[in-house]
Amino acid sequence: MSTRIVQVLVAISLAPSGAYAQEQADACEGPEYREFDFWVGEWRVENADGGLAGTNRIERILGDCAVRESWEGAGGGKGFSYNIYDAQTGNWHQTWVDDRGRLLQLDGTLEDGKMVLSGERPGPDGSLVLHRISWEAIEGGRVRQIWAVSQDEGGSWRTVFDGMYIPAEKGG
Repeated sequence: MSTRIVQVLVAISLAPSGAYAQEQADACEGPEYREFDFWVGEWRVENADGGLAGTNRIERILGDCAVRESWEGAGGGKGFSYNIYDAQTGNWHQTWVDDRGRLLQLDGTLEDGKMVLSGERPGPDGSLVLHRISWEAIEGGRVRQIWAVSQDEGGSWRTVFDGMYIPAEKGG
């Protein structure tokens, strides 16, 4: 068999079938895939006291199937998160990584207009720390993010970040 015939046969065998191609085209079309769209944009992020916390670029990627966060802290730290709606579980999932080697994995849903994701990680002393982060669209095209942690299995929560996302063009 000639090389050209082999190349054609390989190309045909790798081409998606009509049903598969349609499934791929419809992969991320439902409204649940757009629940986190209010976070998409270029942002100036301020602490609760109005000081600059950093900048954040949130964009839809991978054929609108995922949301990528590119964070740059005012103090120089950097991090990324990848967010996706998982149709099999009905939950959103976030994986956060940063330039200090930290990893945080969160899962959750849109609850009363807020995206609420939570997960757990060992703390520095090995004890379990619960993390709960919420994002909420508020008037003026802004987004408020609140990150809270619990070291007593959810009995009490301490806010570790209360940030206001301001569209970059309005941030000054």
